Parts: sequence; C-alpha cells; structure tokens
Amino acid sequence: MFVLLLGAPGSGKGTQGKILAERLGLRKITTGDILRAAVREGTPLGRQAKKYMDDGKLVPDSVILGLIKEELANPDAKDGAIFDGFPRTAAQAELVDTTLGEHGQRLNRVLLLDVPEEELLRRLTGRAAQEGRSDDTPAAIQTRLQVYQRDTAPLVAHYVERGIVHRVPGSGPVDAIATEIQRILGR
Repeated sequence: MFVLLLGAPGSGKGTQGKILAERLGLRKITTGDILRAAVREGTPLGRQAKKYMDDGKLVPDSVILGLIKEELANPDAKDGAIFDGFPRTAAQAELVDTTLGEHGQRLNRVLLLDVPEEELLRRLTGRAAQEGRSDDTPAAIQTRLQVYQRDTAPLVAHYVERGIVHRVPGSGPVDAIATEIQRILGR
C-alpha cells in the first residue's frame, strides 16, 4: 500500500506518518530526511542537492525524484511506503505516478490532514518556541501557508479525479487522528 500524507505545514504529517509507518510496517519517505541523509553520506545525488541547499535554493524535482527512486528501490519498499509531504505539486505527482507505474505500483490513498488555519498558526508558533526552527517565524509561516495553498490545490484535484483522497480531521488528540486514519485505510 502506497499512502501520501498531505496537509499544510503543522498539520501533523510527520507525527501521523511515523505512527502509520510503524503500524503498517512500511517505509516512511520524507524528502527532508532523505535529502539530509544523502548529503551526509555524500552520495552523487546528495552532492547535487548540497549545491542547491548551500545556495539557499530549492532542490530541483529531478534530484528529489532521483532520491525517491532510490528509496523505492529498497526491498522494504516493494510492498508500499508512506510518503510524507511529497509530492507537493501536480507536476511532482505525475513523476511519482510514472515512477510507481514502472514497478507496477500506484498510489492507493491520499490522506489530506485538514486543520483550521488558526490551529496551524498556533502549532507552528509553538513549535518555533520549542525547537527554535528558523522556518517557523511569523513571516515564514505565512509564506509557507500561502505556498501550500497555491501549490496544493491542483495536486488535491489531481488525486480527487482518481477517487483516492480522504479528508482527515487533523485537530484533536494524536491518537484519535491515528484511529481515524486506521478506520479510513481499513487496517
């Protein structure tokens, strides 16, 4: 089973992805994690990504997709994986669809974590205070939420057409959200 967790920054993708991956025994694929690991290990794609990251630029889709392909080539991803926040655009979704299709696979479910903006702001500012993250300043939060809204609407439409999007109320206790996800997936 291949599942995409989608939601705005602060919606709980990382938390729910970890719970879901552990419960289903699937690999969790998070672009930030695989980028940092590839850079740390000095892989060819990691060296390419580092050049962009060092310049403060977004790592291009081609490099990200190369890293995703490497993750999907791992034996423990042959039966499925949890994608945490990638793909983020309709163009990236087409690339992921093609890559999975090459292995006779497809994305089975998209779980859209639906959290009101006021709650997102509260979570992100709280996270900034706790973790000291530079990308959780008020201005950066607003920009990230705007980019999410702009780029994600076409992506959601892409998956709605395929009938695989399930909206998950993302407010409330973590375990209640995890139980709702389990109910939606039937496992």
